[in-house]
Amino acid sequence: MSCFKSDINFCPECGNILPVPLLKDDISCPRCSFKISVREFAGQVITSSVVFNPLDESSSAVESKKDSELSGPVVDRRCSRCNKEGMVYHTRQMRSADEGQTVFFTCIHCRYQEKEDS
Repeated sequence: MSCFKSDINFCPECGNILPVPLLKDDISCPRCSFKISVREFAGQVITSSVVFNPLDESSSAVESKKDSELSGPVVDRRCSRCNKEGMVYHTRQMRSADEGQTVFFTCIHCRYQEKEDS
């Protein structure tokens, strides 16, 4: 008895997608070995399509250098120059891959930048 009521393109036993029918007599599910006759696919048309999401103006617009410094998550960290709370951060892999990332902090008030090696 089948666990799934599904389209013929899917295995009725486990729900896995079935491979494209070839000229063999049977199609086997690669997951559970369920078999179905190729004759079951007679007359079926298989189509596919690709839909691209529209570009937002914000994603395609080039950010100015001034604004790009302040993009990112804000953390509760005190700026060592203006002594106010609130900095944004981003990380970069500056050294070899087996070493930690470098975290760059930018003050949201005075735009002072500092780094912390992990």
